[in-house]
Amino acid sequence: MFKNFKSKLKREEFILKYKIIVFSSFLFLVIACNKEIKPEKGGIDLISNVYVDASKGLNKVQNFHISRLNYLHDDLIEVIPDLTFPEITAQIFYIKDSLCFKINPEQSKSTILSEIFKTQKSILTVKKQTGAIFSNEWIPNYLHRKNISDTVLFKKNYKRFEINSKESFSRFYIYPTDTILPYSIYRHVEKDYGGRLERIDSYNKEKDVFVTLQLLSRKNWDIEAKEIFDFNEFVKKKK
Repeated sequence: MFKNFKSKLKREEFILKYKIIVFSSFLFLVIACNKEIKPEKGGIDLISNVYVDASKGLNKVQNFHISRLNYLHDDLIEVIPDLTFPEITAQIFYIKDSLCFKINPEQSKSTILSEIFKTQKSILTVKKQTGAIFSNEWIPNYLHRKNISDTVLFKKNYKRFEINSKESFSRFYIYPTDTILPYSIYRHVEKDYGGRLERIDSYNKEKDVFVTLQLLSRKNWDIEAKEIFDFNEFVKKKK
């Protein structure tokens, strides 16, 4: 009888250990599948097309390169082109977390990023008026959005939703991915839809203006950002 009890106890212990192993493996897979991937380095372009008198056709259009964001881990170098002459750099910013620092384009090659905190007064990114907009606010009327069918655009699959109001009509495109960039137009959308918000099309009904805003990711840095990041890497190794 004792032998039978001992055998039964060992069998129950084996089953319990098996369940723990299976559950642990499942938990690991769930965590692994939901883990966000943050690329080490790269760039992000914000480009906008503005169509005037849109109801009469899309012939009156202006193209704007709003911002060229470059990142190394969580450090951002924003190069803002002149809206009239995009080949000219109007402003450079160093962005770290929620703080923003101006960099003189003429002195950018010798800028030591770690020293900026000591020598310059910071600006909150949400108060920055030029280049990429940083906002913690939700999209207006977001709770009244309508999910619509997925679509293929530029050979990429996108989830979509739209918001219709008295003043405007907007459509949002989310690229499903677990690769999260250090900049987002609206982070709350990306969390809700499990992807990257890469395009917004908006039509102002009162002004008859149609605007597209695109977020384009890339692997390489701009020349200005590369010079800054490379110089700071050199300074770190020298210390």
